[in-house]
Amino acid sequence: MGHIKIENLKKCFGEKVAVDINEFTINKGDILGLVGNNGAGKTTLFRMILDLLKANEGTVTYSFQTPSEEGQEELLINPAESEEWKSHVGAYIDDGFLIDFLTPEEYFDFVGRVSGLTSTDIKERLAEYEKFMAGEVLDQKKLIRDFSAGNKQKIGIVSALLTQPEIVILDEPFNFLDPSSQNVLKKLILSYAETHGATVIISSHNLQHTVEVSTRIALLEHGIIVKDLPNENQSAESELETYFNIE
Repeated sequence: MGHIKIENLKKCFGEKVAVDINEFTINKGDILGLVGNNGAGKTTLFRMILDLLKANEGTVTYSFQTPSEEGQEELLINPAESEEWKSHVGAYIDDGFLIDFLTPEEYFDFVGRVSGLTSTDIKERLAEYEKFMAGEVLDQKKLIRDFSAGNKQKIGIVSALLTQPEIVILDEPFNFLDPSSQNVLKKLILSYAETHGATVIISSHNLQHTVEVSTRIALLEHGIIVKDLPNENQSAESELETYFNIE
């Protein structure tokens, strides 16, 4: 399992402060729901965690358990200084992550082979997501760019999980999905976290879905984490509804 530690992390665009987090740790095994209004800084934070955007100040540190002669050893990685974290992390932010001139099969094959999976491995792992793909992704004989937004979303999410990473980061994963697919995805996130002991981080505007899957919720406002809420038995729901003025 892996965890992420954020220290004195700051990102500005001109005079606008997009993210300003003094200290925050995402613990091993958390399913963290990151919520906030538009412009709160959720995607900016994800992009810094994934080293897609350089911080003005501060650091992100990944921690992973790796085998050693003595059993397990903690591996600490700053993604700005090493790419070793990439084999431990799966992420989908938007369709810019996809190679849209490939078919889904070609794209999954590419993602898997980069991580050392065989064709048999890839086929077996894709079978785990058949219900989520709902017969609309594989064997369609068309390129990713010709799929609907919802099916592109499915392709991206499946690709993030395909290598069975210890940390999964999904930005607005419920976007573009129909209600049935949203429900399947909620069960998929919960089962993946439990089966693999993974740390999962999602952002979403949909409070209901976020509350239903998260073990912990961080509320982001103007780039600052203003609340860090435990969510055992969906205990954060009433506080979030009050914050967002939901009747």
